[in-house]
Amino acid sequence: MSDLPPMTSIKRWLVTTNHKDVGILYLATSMFFLLFGGILALVFRAHLWEAGGTGLLSGNQFNQAVSAHGLLMVFWFLSPIASGFANYFIPLQIGAKDLAFPRLNALSYWFYLFSGILIGLSFFQGGAFSGGWTMYAPLNVPTYTPALEATTGSNATVLALMLFVFSITIGTVNFLVTMHRSRAEGLGLWNMPMFSWSWLLTVWMMLFAFAALLAALLLLSIDRLFLTQYFATDQGSGLLWGHLFWFFGHPEVYIVFFPALGIMFETFQTFTGRRLVGRKWVIIAMVLVAVQSFLVWMHHMFLTTINLEIKTLMMATTIGISLPFDLMVFALIYTMVKGRVRFTTPFLFSLGALVLFILGGITGVFLGAVVLDYEFRGTYWVVAHFHYVMVSGVTALIAGLYYWWPKITGKMYSETLGKLNFAVYFIGFNMLYFPMFLAWETPRRVFTYTEGTQFYHQVATVGAFVLGASFLIMFYTFAKSWVSGPEAPDNPWEFSRTAEWAIPSPPPLENWTDRPSYASGRLEFVDDSKAATDGGVATGHETTTATHAHDEEHADHASIWPLGIGLGTFVFFLGLSGLTPYMVEFAEGTGTAPDALVGTAAEPSIIYPVLTALGVAILGFTLFKFGVEEFNVPETPIAERWPFGGVGNTKFGVWVFLASDVVVFGAAIGAFVFMRLHMGWGNWETIPFASWPGLLNTYVLLTSSFTVILALVFAERQNKRGLLGAMGATLLLGLVFMSVKAYEYSYKFAIDEYWWTSLEHSIYFVTTGLHALHVILGLLIAVFMIYRIISVDAYLEDHRPVEFFGLYWHFVDIVWVFLFPLFYLM
Repeated sequence: MSDLPPMTSIKRWLVTTNHKDVGILYLATSMFFLLFGGILALVFRAHLWEAGGTGLLSGNQFNQAVSAHGLLMVFWFLSPIASGFANYFIPLQIGAKDLAFPRLNALSYWFYLFSGILIGLSFFQGGAFSGGWTMYAPLNVPTYTPALEATTGSNATVLALMLFVFSITIGTVNFLVTMHRSRAEGLGLWNMPMFSWSWLLTVWMMLFAFAALLAALLLLSIDRLFLTQYFATDQGSGLLWGHLFWFFGHPEVYIVFFPALGIMFETFQTFTGRRLVGRKWVIIAMVLVAVQSFLVWMHHMFLTTINLEIKTLMMATTIGISLPFDLMVFALIYTMVKGRVRFTTPFLFSLGALVLFILGGITGVFLGAVVLDYEFRGTYWVVAHFHYVMVSGVTALIAGLYYWWPKITGKMYSETLGKLNFAVYFIGFNMLYFPMFLAWETPRRVFTYTEGTQFYHQVATVGAFVLGASFLIMFYTFAKSWVSGPEAPDNPWEFSRTAEWAIPSPPPLENWTDRPSYASGRLEFVDDSKAATDGGVATGHETTTATHAHDEEHADHASIWPLGIGLGTFVFFLGLSGLTPYMVEFAEGTGTAPDALVGTAAEPSIIYPVLTALGVAILGFTLFKFGVEEFNVPETPIAERWPFGGVGNTKFGVWVFLASDVVVFGAAIGAFVFMRLHMGWGNWETIPFASWPGLLNTYVLLTSSFTVILALVFAERQNKRGLLGAMGATLLLGLVFMSVKAYEYSYKFAIDEYWWTSLEHSIYFVTTGLHALHVILGLLIAVFMIYRIISVDAYLEDHRPVEFFGLYWHFVDIVWVFLFPLFYLM
């Protein structure tokens, strides 16, 4: 399937892989989750109208509403709306025709959508997760929550988060490859537009931060589904979750705010009519923040038993990270002072975002001090500060909606309605959140409060409904524009500076008729068909013939299989969410179930195992069809690719993906080291019954790396028989590894030792099992490649897929080299 149906067809939106369509899907879906999370907020704010609670919600319902609101807003609204803007405008700003991997881009959207559906369904599966959006241990495991809410619904929430992280990871790899390897000729990294710069740093942070979250969610889901003991014990589980979650959680603040900051930079430049003051220093400051964001996570853990010296160090890094933001704030202020401000709707929202962020940043400095944090932690001061920072980002993102609405739709909106929208929004925002500073002694996530703060809470509740009304005005403004708004010119803003304004509104399917180039120092469009007779075109770091650009194959824009893979994964995860009762029954049957887990699960339902099996079947079929589908994505022949000019798109993508996988394994191995140190290194029970299975498997995997290298050599020599033999040997060695692992596990089961028996057993089975899962995935890929070699003589003309498989397989082998001494020798 390659032909793209018209935009008026429903089929178009089910099969499209075009970056602009995917961007629109992200934007529309994120608006739905904004409404979802916003309605939950209005419900629990209404419950808090009176000091004793209005009785609108029970305690558990209140906790579910607050937890789901936080999760939906942070994950399913804030990051995806930024992804929507990035999908639509990053290729336009950097001069690309699409993202590097269009089908993976579509897949990232479907994972996002189905993850949101899964968390929505959790309310109908006995109750959604009620332990807060930060999911602190041990409140995140079934032992500490009511029976029904402890299992299926909460499991669905955790699995929805995992599916969302899959979406983020795929999108992150795609953007990194595109932005580093598909920039227009002459567009160096330093000269990219500010929104593009903000997004580039965002996706680099996403790559590592969300990998840490994925590791935490993997451990938590295994605890919940299969009764392991990572977070159900008193052996440091709370600290472990805190480290894993906040290593993700604090970079997430900047992941959310950086795209908003990029929009502020763009709109300030456009509506002041001057270049951003101190542009190069602003970029350097953003890079510093991106790096420092991974060095401050422990300021969320000042109330834990971490020693004072470490807390003091984290206090210093927290204060230090505020300094680059000071530079950025002053750059925006000076840009405004030195320019001629035009108070359009996008600028008003951007200016409002700046004001709100300053207030949020100042109040955050209080929390960065250890002594003050002891007083403010767990109060409404944190709630107010958090929302002044995060929702100031929302304010700038709304500015982006107004700023780019004419480009996306080709229609102008009413400035009068837009300014009314801003006025109601800004008043409602401050009515809602500023009283929380005054009522700061109220404990957060508690469904009642003392009478002395009732007035502030009532003002906040009124503010919540005013803020909600502002979004109704926004939706009305855009709907009116869509239906009857005047046609927008290609560039409605006098001083806009970026490439998306140089083409029609809305842009054509493939963005550019002629190739965009900055080789002369400004944006020009080059007709390569006229330059072909010159024999070649210089491209900065590479040279390619212009004829290649002229004869470029037509790019495909449609595939149904990303939707199929998303659906299969959704069904599989939905089935997994109901497996806990079966595991509890199985554990009870062995006579070794932990007492705390017995009786915590609801009654088993046969529907969940059926859904799990059905999901596996759908996934297997759709992944196979995805793999064999002919889908043409021509690589941009003339582009700036420094510093990755010598690496192809797919190879670079594999390297980037493996970098995130390093963090996943690093977190799992780090959890083992942390828990062992916490219990006392010498007090740790060694689980493997002997070292020889690990040693044997080490030899097996190292040998399999050699056979993969042989496979690549045979592919380069176009030797089909040799390639088939080497790939078959790799498959056989992988099966030997899994057989030895199965023997090792079965020995433990025979003496009634399971993954739930103790913390040591849990960590041994989960860490080695995570590695075994990677081996299994590699074996499935090897089987598919062998099928392709036999059926269509694949990889003889183009041996690169064998090389890419080898990179993955070598990575799996290297991980085992670390696991072997940790679990078998120490």
